[in-house]
Amino acid sequence: MSWISALAELQQQGLPCVLVTIIEERGSTPRNAGSKMVVTSDRIYETIGGGHLEYKAMELAREMLATRSQDTRLERFNLGASLGQCCGGATVLLFEPMGQPQAQIAVFGAGHVGRALVPLLASLPCKVRWIDSRENEFPEQIPAGVDKVVEEEVIDEVGRMPAGSYFIVMTHNHQLDLELTAAILKRNDFAYYGLIGSKSKRAKFEHRLRDRGFQPEVVQRMRCPMGLPEVKGKLPIEIAVSIAGEVIATYNVAFGQDVKKGETSVAKLLPHSRRAQ
Repeated sequence: MSWISALAELQQQGLPCVLVTIIEERGSTPRNAGSKMVVTSDRIYETIGGGHLEYKAMELAREMLATRSQDTRLERFNLGASLGQCCGGATVLLFEPMGQPQAQIAVFGAGHVGRALVPLLASLPCKVRWIDSRENEFPEQIPAGVDKVVEEEVIDEVGRMPAGSYFIVMTHNHQLDLELTAAILKRNDFAYYGLIGSKSKRAKFEHRLRDRGFQPEVVQRMRCPMGLPEVKGKLPIEIAVSIAGEVIATYNVAFGQDVKKGETSVAKLLPHSRRAQ
């Protein structure tokens, strides 16, 4: 696949990548200026000549992806013994991050609030997996960019999400909510976990989770009630807007937007909501 086709496909899929371009060549080099390579977290498209130079370029590009850097970089490489290449020349590479970083969100529950919330999340730079065991609860039209998952064993979907994901639980069954909560907290590698419910529901869950051996500092990461208290109302769309607002605030913290240096705790930014189920 050409680098142009790769960029178009990755953009359509919402996957970030880094475009690596040779912008200067001096002496003997494996590829000419203008040669390009597209690097994702697990693939490359095209080549800038192979060898250790390409390996170092891929390593740097994936470091930029891992840190979600959006800054372009220029790097000079001497193609001598240090890179294990005998060309003897030098090359300058331009690294350009492409695509906005995206939050990976799992929404459990296709009830009234779920049906109001998912379209809002789909309009954000997010990839959403919408999960429920009840096929008939989903609307006929699923928003673009949303993966509908009908799964009898919905808890299995927790393990299918990557580290740093966002989890939102709003199922029709409190026991299922508890089991999902336990699975999510056991991972403890999420960026955000929100559980719909009242303060009394949180208290009951905290008690049951302590009985299962969960440490208080882990349980404290659970947002319940979830949503911004500034957004009032009990209509599904009002609750959905409240939850979406909290997700956006969390997303901005995670991706370093509008947050002062050193402030990385979501809890500092998000007061507990009074939202009841």
